[in-house]
Amino acid sequence: MKKSILTVLVCILSLSGCATPPPQRPDNLCEIFFEHRDWYDDAKDAEERWGTPIHVSMAIMYQESSFKHDAAPPMEYFLWIIPIGRASSAYGYSQAKTPTWDDYMRETDSYGADRDDFDDAIDFMAWFIYKTNKVNKISKWDAYNQYLNYHEGWGGFRKKTYNKKAWLKKVAAKVQRRAEIYGAQLKGCEEELSHGWLWRLFFG
Repeated sequence: MKKSILTVLVCILSLSGCATPPPQRPDNLCEIFFEHRDWYDDAKDAEERWGTPIHVSMAIMYQESSFKHDAAPPMEYFLWIIPIGRASSAYGYSQAKTPTWDDYMRETDSYGADRDDFDDAIDFMAWFIYKTNKVNKISKWDAYNQYLNYHEGWGGFRKKTYNKKAWLKKVAAKVQRRAEIYGAQLKGCEEELSHGWLWRLFFG
């Protein structure tokens, strides 16, 4: 917490924007939110807006970007020297591709949303999980099949393209396990996280 406050002060004093660093203990959802308190508030807002569980959104985000705000696919090169662009337009915390992000902004009237802002990215992920439930009838708590939809798209999931990708099924199982761990962790700290700043000032 002290390091987070120090980072903010440095940003203000330098009169320049500072990117939020990835959490130091990404395997523990409580520690993530204790380090970045505003992330919990953003995740809770997304949960309440879309009815999606926080631990599923966060497990998918961890898999996609390791909570790096500017995560992107590696650059591809012609003749190993000349950069020719990236493999896809995926970018940011959610690794959302540009067309899907555009759909999100249009459907939610969020035209100022940025993929490298956590609050926008977590809302996007909650929206996608909500849409997957509507489009393909996948439970919002089913992290395994939610991730397959996230990776393959709704049409790809219906065509079962994931059956030709054994590696992807292993990743989806990994996301499922992480979601279960995150969910159990969150149950133990959510009451404390839900306290406002005034409560924390006197009792935290």
